Amino acid sequence: MPIKSYLAHPHNGQKETLIQELSALKNCEVIPAENKEVLIVVTDTDSKAEEDIIKEQLEAITSLKLLAMVSGFNTPIKN
Repeated sequence: MPIKSYLAHPHNGQKETLIQELSALKNCEVIPAENKEVLIVVTDTDSKAEEDIIKEQLEAITSLKLLAMVSGFNTPIKN
């Protein structure tokens, strides 16, 4: 299960819009910084296919100025 964390920077004046757009995505948690125009975004998906979908959704958000991956790992599911 791929888990990735990002720092997301909105375009000027669009922090609240970006929070709303990111929060609407399935498998995506958003934590806004209290004193800066930056958001922490964590995605948790069940498969590579779901990860590809959320990546495309993130890239389509117009209020997003910059998205930088901070950490990413894949935990194999044991049967």
